[in-house]
Amino acid sequence: MSSKAQYDLPKGDLGLKGPVARPKPGTLPLRGDLAHIALADRYLVPHYVVPQIGKIASSGADLKLAADDASDTLMRLEAGSYFEILDFAGNWCWGCVSADGPSGYIQKSALETAAA
Repeated sequence: MSSKAQYDLPKGDLGLKGPVARPKPGTLPLRGDLAHIALADRYLVPHYVVPQIGKIASSGADLKLAADDASDTLMRLEAGSYFEILDFAGNWCWGCVSADGPSGYIQKSALETAAA
């Protein structure tokens, strides 16, 4: 992945017709309050976010299910890899590896240049 997100933005009229099953937490970049812009044609949330691209620092990062060191680790992000940041909360940021997931939380200090 490059330092720029590579995905297609939804086109045409957006609308959800009928019930939509929510994916399991940690899969798609979707929460009750916001979602990745690439999901706008599939999921209804109050806010859609165009991600800010962050680069993982030399120490790498654990992608966590929740903003808590004791939370389950979903995967290890290697140094130099890119992370699509969708939200910041204290010392944590929530985002995804790609618009297709996985999604979760990393420590802001795990970014090469801590943003926000």
